[in-house]
Amino acid sequence: MPHASTENLNVVSFDAMLSPEEIKARVPLSDTAAAAVESGRATIKAILDRQDPRPMVIVGPCSIHDPVAGLDYARRLKVLADEVADTLYVVMRVYFEKPRTTVGWKGFVNDPRMDDSFHIEEGMERGRRFLLDIAELGLPAASETLDPIAPQYYGDLLSWAAIGARTTESQTHREIASGLSSPVGFKNGTDGSLDSAVNGCLSASRSHAFLGVNDQGLTCIVRTRGNPYSHVVLRGGAGRPNYDTVSVSLAEQALTKAGLPANIVIDCSHANSWKKPELQPLVMKDVVSQLRNGNRSIVGVMIESFIEAGNQPIPKDLSTLRYGCSVTDGCVSWDTTAQMLHDARTAVRETIAARRT
Repeated sequence: MPHASTENLNVVSFDAMLSPEEIKARVPLSDTAAAAVESGRATIKAILDRQDPRPMVIVGPCSIHDPVAGLDYARRLKVLADEVADTLYVVMRVYFEKPRTTVGWKGFVNDPRMDDSFHIEEGMERGRRFLLDIAELGLPAASETLDPIAPQYYGDLLSWAAIGARTTESQTHREIASGLSSPVGFKNGTDGSLDSAVNGCLSASRSHAFLGVNDQGLTCIVRTRGNPYSHVVLRGGAGRPNYDTVSVSLAEQALTKAGLPANIVIDCSHANSWKKPELQPLVMKDVVSQLRNGNRSIVGVMIESFIEAGNQPIPKDLSTLRYGCSVTDGCVSWDTTAQMLHDARTAVRETIAARRT
C-alpha cells in the first residue's frame, strides 16, 4: 500500500486513459492506410539506402490544431506530391506534440480543445483518426516522438519520426527510437551541437530494454532490436544556421567517423532560417544547389508550411482563429510551398534522372 506521507504529494489526480488497444479498436487501421504507411516506410528506407535517388520533402504545418484545415492541406499536398513524384518524395509533416521551453500550448494530443482542459484521451483518438485520414489519401506521414507512450497509440500510422532538438540527448527518447517501426531523424541540439544527434543515432541503432506499456496499457519491459534507419536532421542552433556546404561536410565527417551512413536531412525552418519563415525558400535553394553540385549525403529537407503564411496567437475566442494559419511557429503559405517544390523539381530533375542511370 502507498504511504500517504511520502508518495504523489504533487499529484492532483490519476485519470483513467483508454489503452492503445482500445483506441485502435475505435480507429482501426484500414488496408488502404496500412498499404500507404508500408509504402512510405519502404520508400524512405530506399532513399536512405541510396536505392531511390530522390530526396524526401517532409512538409506541413508546424503543428496540427484544426483537423479540418489540416485535411484541406493534405488533399492539396497529395496533388502536389503526385506532380513532383518523379523527382521528389513528399511526406506530410503531422506534428501533434509540441515541446515547450517553458510553458505554452503542448499540442493537439495534449490539449485538443486549446483551452487548458487537457482532454488527452480525446486528443489521442482524434489525432489517430487524423493520421488515418492522411494515410487513406495515400500520403505518408511524419511526426515528432515526444511522449514515451504515444507511439503505442499511433506509431503504426507513421512513415517517419523525429526526435526533437530538446530531447535528442534524452536516453528515454533514444531508447524509444530504437524500437520505432519507422526511420527516425535526430535533430541537432538547440545549441547547434551535432554530437548529440550523432550519439542519438548510434544509441538508437543498438538494442535496449526499458519500461513502457504494451497494447493493453500494462506496464512492461520493452526490449528492442535497434533501429538501423536513424539519421541526423540539421536545424541550426545558437543563433546560426548549419545548412551550408561547410556544415554539411562536417556532419558527413562526424557520421563517417561514428561508423554511420552519411544521411542528412536539412530543416529549412528553425535556426536555419533565423525563425523567419519567409527565408525558408532561400534555404531550400541552397540545398538544391548542393544537390546539383553533386552532394549525395543530403537525403531530404523539412519545410514548415500551411495554407496561410505566418502564425497567430491562440485567442480566448477560438472562433476568431484564422483558418489554415499556424498557432505555433510561422509557416510559408500554400502558394509559396507549391512554388518551392516545383522550382526544386525543375532544378534537380536532371540530377536525379542521372543518378538513376
